[in-house]
Amino acid sequence: MNFNYFPGHMMKAKRMMEENIKIIDLMIELLDARAPRSSENPEIEKLCEGKGRLVVLNKADLADEKETAKWLEYFRSRGAEAVALDSRGRKGMRDVDTAVKNACREKIEKNRKKGIVNRPMRAMVAGIPNVGKSTFINSYAGRAVTKTGNKPGVTRGKQWIRMGKNLELLDTPGILWPKIDDEETGYHLALLGTMNDLVIDREEMVMKFLSETMDKEPEILYNIYGLTGEMGPFEMLCEAARHRNALKKGGEPDTDKAVSFILDDLRNGKLGRITLDII
Repeated sequence: MNFNYFPGHMMKAKRMMEENIKIIDLMIELLDARAPRSSENPEIEKLCEGKGRLVVLNKADLADEKETAKWLEYFRSRGAEAVALDSRGRKGMRDVDTAVKNACREKIEKNRKKGIVNRPMRAMVAGIPNVGKSTFINSYAGRAVTKTGNKPGVTRGKQWIRMGKNLELLDTPGILWPKIDDEETGYHLALLGTMNDLVIDREEMVMKFLSETMDKEPEILYNIYGLTGEMGPFEMLCEAARHRNALKKGGEPDTDKAVSFILDDLRNGKLGRITLDII
């Protein structure tokens, strides 16, 4: 399967970020807690060299708690501040405040020694598409200051948001990287809705997901779709369609509809708390 997706607006967004990084004190990178390794953009990692760094594992309410705890320790071991967050439910925002202060402490002290006081820290909020950056900023600000959406590409330009006296946030569009060499990374990103569904083979991707889930947690698929390990991938897809009464004329299972509702169920947490990247 080919999972490379780097349209022109992403290249434009990358250039904009490169132009603004000079005035940034802190990089806040949002990762999807269900796939922290896959959603960590190497282009953003390069950008934030020499800057304070805060890793936010967003959508933590949809991920396995034990795996999230392991990932937090992993990023902290690399020298970054790291927090887990449910931006929609505003759970964990106090931890963000503390982490921002810790990440900026060294810069604030350097400014103080230079006689620079009361200058707000500037943070760039970055991440892959559809990771929840706008929802995070709105929750952090306590008001609607950016557009949100459940598909990639909602944020297309930069936007500065003032967060009280001590912090300014630069919202940036979600970007991937030009070539995703690791197929598992691309597969996980596509499953979670990071790419435009029209450019990938959704049916092949969903059948792979059903097969893997049947091997690891078969009870999930049995409880929700009535699937068993005796079925092959396409048979599971057909049975899921019949289970939801997604049928064409004549009673034939509508596998296109099955692909759509299985992806929706995964992305919205209806299949339970699932972590795709295991540390």
